[in-house]
Amino acid sequence: MSRKPLDRRALFASGAAAALLAAAGVSAGPLPQRGGRLRLALSGASRSDDWVQGDGLFMQVARVGLVFETLTEVAADGTLRGALATGWTSSDDATVWTFDLRSGVSFHDGADLTSADVVHSLSGIGAVRALSPSRFQITLDSPDAELPFTLAHPSHIIRPAHLAKGDIGTGLYRVERFAAGQQLLTMRVASHWKDGHAGWFDAVELVSIPSSDVRVQAVAEYLVDGADVVDASALGGFDDIAVWNGQAVSRSIAMPAVLGQGVFDDLRAPQRWWGA
Repeated sequence: MSRKPLDRRALFASGAAAALLAAAGVSAGPLPQRGGRLRLALSGASRSDDWVQGDGLFMQVARVGLVFETLTEVAADGTLRGALATGWTSSDDATVWTFDLRSGVSFHDGADLTSADVVHSLSGIGAVRALSPSRFQITLDSPDAELPFTLAHPSHIIRPAHLAKGDIGTGLYRVERFAAGQQLLTMRVASHWKDGHAGWFDAVELVSIPSSDVRVQAVAEYLVDGADVVDASALGGFDDIAVWNGQAVSRSIAMPAVLGQGVFDDLRAPQRWWGA
């Protein structure tokens, strides 16, 4: 991203979020615009990572923040909303749940998303069966009123049944280049159901830097736009870099209101942030 002062006009969804970010020295900028490339230096990558295994921060952001999607999603303001699922109902005892899939969603290879992909993807959550191409049902062994929240977890991403171990998802970004334990380069898909709401960068690149000190240095030298950090004391004199909740991010990056405490906004920061 180009380095330029952040527009100080506040753009927050709530006063609580504004107070939280103001205390951390972070503010939102102008309305989102498409364009640019976001570069993040992240920990937790391994040469043994692939699109099924590897649970470090690097691969978690790669999966749920870029390439794949979940059925539901916890928004930046902490509210639950539909993602690949647009609606759901449950039995009175919360053991049988019926979900409707979003129409017109395709994987990056052009295949349509259907309930068969959901059945193939979900495991460890009761019995899942397709009722139609656009509707499926989950039957639980015991009541769970929190199931829609559970389905927002990164472990429940939806993969194509025809390529269950590959890098093809329905997310805002498709894989351009991937080197396990080193780098991921993704490009924005041409059109997506989140158009106008997320996916503002043309490209997002993740680079693996195991050392927190080196990640701090990469941010300080403006080689990346953000990083997860352990000790950010070396960035204390940089007015154009904000540090909070284990992350350091250039003020050339704007973001929506964030109420959570998680690193990089519940792993979905790459699709929610934009260039100021």
